[in-house]
Amino acid sequence: MFPAVTGNIDLEALSGICGSISIACWVVVFSPQIIENFRRGSADGLSLLFLIVWLAGDVFNILGAVLQGVLPTMIILAVYYTLADVVLLAQCFYYRGFTLRDEPSSPPRPVSPITAETYDEDTEIPSPVVPRKPTERTALLTSKQRTTFFNGSAIILVCAAGILGWYISQTSSLSSDKNNNNKHKDSPDDLKMDTLGQVFGYLCAVLYLGSRLPQILLNYRRKSTDGVSLLFFLFACIGNLTYVLSILAYSPVCERSHHGRCRSDELASLYGRYILVNLSWLIGSFGTLLLDMCIFIQFFLYQDANGGEVDAEAR
Repeated sequence: MFPAVTGNIDLEALSGICGSISIACWVVVFSPQIIENFRRGSADGLSLLFLIVWLAGDVFNILGAVLQGVLPTMIILAVYYTLADVVLLAQCFYYRGFTLRDEPSSPPRPVSPITAETYDEDTEIPSPVVPRKPTERTALLTSKQRTTFFNGSAIILVCAAGILGWYISQTSSLSSDKNNNNKHKDSPDDLKMDTLGQVFGYLCAVLYLGSRLPQILLNYRRKSTDGVSLLFFLFACIGNLTYVLSILAYSPVCERSHHGRCRSDELASLYGRYILVNLSWLIGSFGTLLLDMCIFIQFFLYQDANGGEVDAEAR
């Protein structure tokens, strides 16, 4: 099973655009959570085990990427992810002390019915007939709309930056190809398996998958996602999704064939080998994407418990 190369779909361009958007998302992915922790003066919303396992996954990602011989840009990004993980861990230890235990915060206390509602000034006796000012509900709705607009705008800007980055790199690569006689990349000789690199790649995938479980369990125990940045996981989801698409949208090149086109059997063989080389990274990205969907479900399930923090990211 492999994608067909047609004149209507430029797989190389699609892969490049998705890859560039993925890079843009991963560059900014940690910023919302770092800002959220700084704004709240606390990092109790994050699971320490989540960050530690993720950091270990990033370390194996660097080792696997170097041994497998991926692009230098991806290696630099892997190092950047590791440094960002260290910043998040430093925040956690700074705000909660040097402890490895995740202490779930106590659930919010029920608000007294007398103080939960805001009455009209001229209302002396509560009565079902007399309407009450829905100030809290209106404020909550407004803050949710503001947060949705802020998150949507941030995602659009980051994706647009990724597309712009692809366009600039594509323009510069076209001019350089003319000077280098249009030498093809990703030739069959480039699709070689490095055993140690693959081992590190699969270890990285296992750690990435395991890192989400402590955060999901912590949210479940707290019955809240308070202190966890929604934009943090939105960027992670988009980054993983576009990364998977950038790998799948691959058009093999046969150097011995006419105009770089492959026969059907060669195309299937090369595409299968390419997927096999990148399988560990596909499993890690797609698997964490599915687990992040569980965290999104928790955001919606526990949104009432989050209370006044709903508009934290929009400030």
